[in-house]
Amino acid sequence: MKARVADESAFVLHRYDWSETSLVLEVFTRYHGRIALVAKGVKRPTSQFRPVLLPLQPLQLSWSGDAEVRTLKAAQWVGGHVMPTGEALIAGSYLNELLMRLLAREDPYPRLFDWFATAVHTLAEQPDARSVVLRAFELLLLRETGLLPDLRREGATLAPLSEAGRYVLQPESGLRLAHDEDHHALDAARWRGLQQALDGPAPFVPVLRACAEIAPTLRIPLRNLLLYHGNVRVFGTRQLLLDVQALRRRRGHAADAPSTDPTDS
Repeated sequence: MKARVADESAFVLHRYDWSETSLVLEVFTRYHGRIALVAKGVKRPTSQFRPVLLPLQPLQLSWSGDAEVRTLKAAQWVGGHVMPTGEALIAGSYLNELLMRLLAREDPYPRLFDWFATAVHTLAEQPDARSVVLRAFELLLLRETGLLPDLRREGATLAPLSEAGRYVLQPESGLRLAHDEDHHALDAARWRGLQQALDGPAPFVPVLRACAEIAPTLRIPLRNLLLYHGNVRVFGTRQLLLDVQALRRRRGHAADAPSTDPTDS
């Protein structure tokens, strides 16, 4: 008998063609992690799934099967917020890409699922806060997947951070004392404050608050750490925006291009 899962909370992360009428969906679910589903006939104009299976929308999905790619049986939009738009939409697509790159299939992260849902909701409701939201979610993702080094200790020696020291985060080795030429350094108290926020029982809001004043400084170190563990040189969402900006410049419409990368701001 084929296994069946009903009414599982989920988000669509990515979709690609399966046949002329069907799609394979990469979805992030609360209790089953990242899984692949085939949505048969979804590209037909009469499909009941067609208007529902959109990214960055909270869904309830039902599926069956034991193979690597299961079969979607039902999909329902949960509601609660509208889809992010503009630069917040690109920022949300970046979060989708992070989950695709860093999460193994069928490895459940229920807490991370809830933080992702909160991040997407915040991007939709407060798009100007996207910089802090992205940095907070990056930290939570790295911590929950075991990829974030201890922010209270030097990476090489495991010695506690010196009270008067300033430290930089290195992808391969964790925190080290900053040199004069280093950018993106933070003092020991800031790193410890981030770790304390991450260690709390309900860390999303405390991590947001801890990132509020230092989000620009965290951007490059966290991106480098994510690229290192994602085994890529550049994230696709960032490259897409750069390509669009370059095309607009060639066409003489540079003034219409976004002035900043929504995943950077």
